[in-house]
Amino acid sequence: MTDTVSRESRPSPAGHRPTRTRRALAFVRNTWRGLTSMRTALVLLFLLALAALPGALLPQRELNASETASYIEEHGWWGRLLDRLQFFDVYSSVWFSAIYLLLMVSLVGCLLPRTTEYLRAMRAGPVLTPRNLARLPHHVRAETDATPEEVLATARKRLRGWRTVEREEADGVRSLSAERGYLREAGNLVFHFGMLGLIVAFALGAMYSYEGQVIVHADGQEFCNSGTFNYDSFDPGLRVDGTRLSPFCVRVNDFDATYTGVGQPIAYEADIQYQSGADLESGTWRPYHLEVNEPLRTAGDRVYLLGHGYAPTFTVTYPDGDVRTKTIQWRPSDETTMLSQGATKFDPPGVTDSERRREQQLAITGLFAPTAAFHGDILTSTHPGLNDPAVAVDVMRGELAVEAGRSQSIFGIDQSMVEAGRLERVARENLRVGEEITLADGTRISFDGVDQWASLQVSHDPTQVWVLGFAVAMFVGLGASLAVKRRRFWVRVTPAAPDDDDLRRTVVELGGLARTDQAGYGEEFTVIAGDLLHREPEGGKAR
Repeated sequence: MTDTVSRESRPSPAGHRPTRTRRALAFVRNTWRGLTSMRTALVLLFLLALAALPGALLPQRELNASETASYIEEHGWWGRLLDRLQFFDVYSSVWFSAIYLLLMVSLVGCLLPRTTEYLRAMRAGPVLTPRNLARLPHHVRAETDATPEEVLATARKRLRGWRTVEREEADGVRSLSAERGYLREAGNLVFHFGMLGLIVAFALGAMYSYEGQVIVHADGQEFCNSGTFNYDSFDPGLRVDGTRLSPFCVRVNDFDATYTGVGQPIAYEADIQYQSGADLESGTWRPYHLEVNEPLRTAGDRVYLLGHGYAPTFTVTYPDGDVRTKTIQWRPSDETTMLSQGATKFDPPGVTDSERRREQQLAITGLFAPTAAFHGDILTSTHPGLNDPAVAVDVMRGELAVEAGRSQSIFGIDQSMVEAGRLERVARENLRVGEEITLADGTRISFDGVDQWASLQVSHDPTQVWVLGFAVAMFVGLGASLAVKRRRFWVRVTPAAPDDDDLRRTVVELGGLARTDQAGYGEEFTVIAGDLLHREPEGGKAR
């Protein structure tokens, strides 16, 4: 028996044995090739869209920290698990950033070689005429009395706009290669570069953009974009600290809401004035009519009109004759009828002792109806328009905890103070404009009227023009890659030979090939062939 050693088990020569360095380089090379493939880029794009879903379905801490905390508390261990997995900070999470970064690397690594290959193909001429044109999907062979020069001249004229190259072959045979549709690959590259640019622009926008909301009373109140403290809520980009906001000011002079008979809003309009740039130094105010979806654009920012609400005015007259008047916005609890709730808070005048001051604070809380309707003593609203305003208020006296250092909504009171007995209700009444309540100590509280407020949103995004440009580039590139079809056309002319019975006339062979799937190239090839031969092709095949 003869011992045999398989090729797999036979030791390789020392010079060809793979080293650790070579294996590591091979691993890196294969990983890079896999990462920069178009298939991987599409998979990463799908994963990015999938990873963004939690950001749309779950509350995000950056946008609403209190709602996020409530969601986590309501869902127990499940909410805490999602929090540990960064599902409430999706767009700044490690896994979302990793997918985003890998997608950018994949697109760059995929596009650069394709661009280089495309530029190389643009510099090179059309490919050589195949030796056997009869094997092509579209082929015609015919004889003509025209000379080869005449046939090629006709071909050059007919194929104007195509990239053409003429070549000399053996035995006097001449050929012409023509190709068209190079813009297809260019459109494909433009589409993918536009996608890459869009991803980069979105990333830069997340870093340098900001968005804030503010309520401004429509009685000439002003808002200046001088710092985050002027906003009711502010969402900064990752590189925005609020110290270099675009300087401008807005003054809301009037607000008007138009409704249908059943209370459906038709239009929200606000007459405003603004100043930015040199106007801030000169004090010049410029008028602007602000409407929904028609923002004010100034200082690189956009000011949107989001909505409106009502701010009831209350006056408190104390027993010693001191008068305090406040107009504070109340929050709509029913967007259909604009039934609103809120709290207007007062400090007692002339009380310097902090303990006594905290014990004698007042809060007027309850409901406001722009068009009042009473069901017994229960107040409701039947229309969002300011037709018959009324309030149903509870007057609370005691410690409001506004000096406790804890955040507190301007639309409500601290319920823990009520539960602890440090804030008590001293009166409850329904009031129309001009009516008042008198408390046991002689304090009088009157409902004097109503102002309107407008909700404004300021948006700053320095990349919005770039986003638009890249989006248009993607659309144009996609249109070009779908509409333009790349195809090739060849002409081979064999001259007549008087001493050869088989070549008494010039032989013309035409061939065509579509580089992409394209219904209709057969018809185009037939038309071109007919123009070159001055007749419908016969004796050949066009398939």
